[in-house]
This record gives sequence, C-alpha cells and structure tokens, in this order.
Amino acid sequence: MSYLQVQNISYSYEGKFPALSNISFDVEKGSCLCLAGANGSGKSTLLQIIAACIKPDAGDVCICNDAPPSPKKVSVLRDESARRKIGIVFQEPDNQLFMPTVWEDVAFAIMNKGCAMSEAKAKALNALRAVEAEHLAERPPYKLSGGEKQRAALASVLITFQNNDEHGILLIDEPTAYLDPRARKNFIQLLKKLSCTKIIATHDLDMALTISDEILFLNNGTLAARSPAPGLLSDEVFLQSIGLELPLSSPAPRRFEKLLGLPLCGSCSAIPISDHEPHQPHERIQK
Repeated sequence: MSYLQVQNISYSYEGKFPALSNISFDVEKGSCLCLAGANGSGKSTLLQIIAACIKPDAGDVCICNDAPPSPKKVSVLRDESARRKIGIVFQEPDNQLFMPTVWEDVAFAIMNKGCAMSEAKAKALNALRAVEAEHLAERPPYKLSGGEKQRAALASVLITFQNNDEHGILLIDEPTAYLDPRARKNFIQLLKKLSCTKIIATHDLDMALTISDEILFLNNGTLAARSPAPGLLSDEVFLQSIGLELPLSSPAPRRFEKLLGLPLCGSCSAIPISDHEPHQPHERIQK
C-alpha cells in the first residue's frame, strides 16, 4: 500500500480561476517525488493542499497507516493526527521565520503545543544539528543568508516529526530558488540524507535529476506525465511542450559542454557522457 495518496484533487481560486484539475498520484514511504512544471502549473497550490493549508474543491489526501492488525487510510484534511506527519517549507523562508532567534523559531511549534522551554530548546538544537546549522541557534533570522534561512526553516519542520523521521512527509517548495551554486549543492546533499518521505516542487530539473526517485510533471493544473528519474527529463520535445527546458546535465547540453571543454554551471553529471565520445582538445577559433 502507498504511504500517501492524493485522490482526484481539484481546486479553483475564488471559485473561478482553475488551479488544479483531477490530480491523483501516490507516494511510497521514504521516497522522493519531485513536482516539476513551469510557473503557474499548480505545484505550490498542490503542496499547500497536501499540507492542509488550503481545502480543495474536490478530492482528498490520505496517509495510509500500515500498522497491524488493521491497515487503513486516514484523511489529512479531516484528521489532526495525520496532519502532524506532514510539514511544509515554503518558497520564502521569511514567511515562517519570525521569532527573535533561530532556535525560538525552530521550537515555536512544539512550544505552542505545551512543550517546556528547556526541553523545546534542547529539541531545537537537535533539529538544527540535523541540518548542520546548530551554530545559528542564537542568531536573529533576518541576519541569515538565503541558504541559512532554508536550513532554519527545514529544522522548524523536522522538529515536528518528533524523532519519527521515517514517518514524516516533508513538502518543500522551490528549495534552490534563491541559493548560490555552493549553497544549492550543499542543500541538495542535505535533503538526500533525510530518511523522511519528500515531495519537492521545483523547476530546477538538475536538482530533480539528482535527488528524485520519480517526477510528476504538471501543466496548467493538470497531470501531464509521471516518470521515474531520469525518464522524461531527456525528452526535449515533451519538456518544451509543458514550458520547461532540458536540464544542463542531460545529454544535449553536455555535448555542448564537451565542445567547450568546460563544465556548464549547474551540471551534476547525473547522466554520463558516452564512452564512445571521448573528450578531445579543441583549437581556439580564430577571428
């Protein structure tokens, strides 16, 4: 049985601007699913529905409890215990960082549920340690870099899983949008280490190629395709039909990379260059 099931989700803003139409898919426990699509394809809206931040016009989101003796599906939209297994990191970390210090931001959710301050701080430090950001604990969030804010926001979600990371479902919206190349690489490596189930909305297809087990492609609020990675990420015609371009680490851009004799920015070498195409030095073009 799948761990998370999204069933026939449809949603319109203000009841008249369609955002999602009849979206259905499932996610295995511990896997990483990337939601890929152009701006306005419905990725962020779908994440917020899964997190029960907004209510869909139709459909449901269920977590499948496989514990014996009676496996069952529990609606995220109607059951608080199911919602506690899901956490979301928004595209703008500033939207969820508002306390005087980082550790207070990370601890906010559990303190709001009655956890004592001393215990909450200890758990916050553990969560920050898990994302390699314990040194940020006493700093004000507004003084952090983009990558540091991402880690703080991530820690504020992981703490809510209460040491049951394998049962948690982490939703992340465009995690690499504001990161420089080194911070991007480090954050991707951090995400790969997490044992929880991950659903990541992105149009960073190189990241999707690096981190995902499967990729779900959205186009104008509809499900265009679902593919294991790399799968359709090498299909230029399909990607262009839904407003996306080939990732830099796909074969076509890497052939251009070989002509230059230099790596392209963002290349992650996920798809190897053929052994039949050895690199050769090229003469400088004379004008």
